[in-house]
Amino acid sequence: MSKYFGTDGFRGEANIDLTVEHAYKVGRYLGWYFGQGKKAKVVIGKDTRRSSYMFEYALVSGLTASGADAYLLHVTTTPSVSYVVRTDGFDCGIMISASHNPYYDNGIKVINGKGHKMEADVEELIERYIDGLCDEIPLATRDHIGCTIDYAAGRNRYIGYLISIATRSFKDKRIGLDCANGSSSMIAKSVFDALGAKTYVIHHDPNGLNINTNCGSTHIESLCQFVKEKGLDAGFAYDGDADRCIAVDEFGHVVDGDLILYVCGKYMHDHGQLSNNTIVTTIMSNLGLYKALDKAGIAYEKTAVGDKYVYENMLENGHCIGGEQSGHIIFSKHATTGDGILTSLKMMEVMLETKQTLSELTKPVKIYPQVLVNVAVKDKKQTREHPLVIQAIQEVEKALGDDGRILVRESGTEPVVRVMVEAGNDDICQEYVMKVVRVIKENGLAK
Repeated sequence: MSKYFGTDGFRGEANIDLTVEHAYKVGRYLGWYFGQGKKAKVVIGKDTRRSSYMFEYALVSGLTASGADAYLLHVTTTPSVSYVVRTDGFDCGIMISASHNPYYDNGIKVINGKGHKMEADVEELIERYIDGLCDEIPLATRDHIGCTIDYAAGRNRYIGYLISIATRSFKDKRIGLDCANGSSSMIAKSVFDALGAKTYVIHHDPNGLNINTNCGSTHIESLCQFVKEKGLDAGFAYDGDADRCIAVDEFGHVVDGDLILYVCGKYMHDHGQLSNNTIVTTIMSNLGLYKALDKAGIAYEKTAVGDKYVYENMLENGHCIGGEQSGHIIFSKHATTGDGILTSLKMMEVMLETKQTLSELTKPVKIYPQVLVNVAVKDKKQTREHPLVIQAIQEVEKALGDDGRILVRESGTEPVVRVMVEAGNDDICQEYVMKVVRVIKENGLAK
């Protein structure tokens, strides 16, 4: 496992786990790595956290000190950085964001020239430089020192690109947007307005400290209430950097990533647009999604948790749609990362083309109740492989049969084992989750 970079970049509490010195060194290394024999070009975006400005300046200092030119998109979304990198010929892109985490966390996501998440071997080289395990990098001098260039025009072109994807006018549609006081505050409303929707927006007044606070895709309750109170046709909530989208139907019911995958995947299937007749999911997708896909005659694949793994599977096998329950949805025809605003546009396309409401479109999927318990443990691998834990899992699997499932997995970032059960009702889920949790605790495996 990498020391600093996880499945979604270098992330941690600002100036505790992720410091300005780290950011400076990331910039120094990337500027040198991509600038060997030429002038490197790196584009940077950030979300609305107070610390994002601090990290932006640190990254720019490192890049320009190594001779690279830094192009600033300013406050923008993660998918917009990916779009600009791959369409404007940048060597790489950097997004400063901790996604759905609270304001005091932040992160550095590095995107390669194809708009994908940076390769692990490059991240490993950056880590070695941070830890002083490789030779010092020379400083640029005189006219070789890099420049900083305002590149807000790149963000504006991305907005135009989103608008161009829509197949119909949104006229007469009343849509609610929850921008999580984050990156989409600068983009989402202008896209929906341009397409003719009557747009109602909440949580779009960022102050550096309120990103994701009781709002956005991880706190969907306020949008549910807002859609009901206003009598809207639908609502869409994004996270801090807008690479996730969770929808709300006209009754205020949550339409999560699994339901979005079904709605869009079924529509693509019906119109001959679903490559390989396959949707890519993660192991955390709900059993109800799989049963509905089986009934619709649609195949699916399961990956490890993380949109990075979903996209790798899509790229390797030529699939065109995939995503996570959390709302990371990837449409490979249009993007190389999850894109919350794009996802909401594709959902609008299905509603308009089929002349159906979101509640009608999601009706075929019966979502199974799910209970998830995180258990802090002394050793994740030892816990997961303990004979009595394995026995308890097998007993639950046998008891549930085809009417549910159990999933026990190690966290990729914390000393935690996650125990999840899906079944016909919450009581059954709780009973079988606690059966496994008790075995972990009774055998001295928990902290």
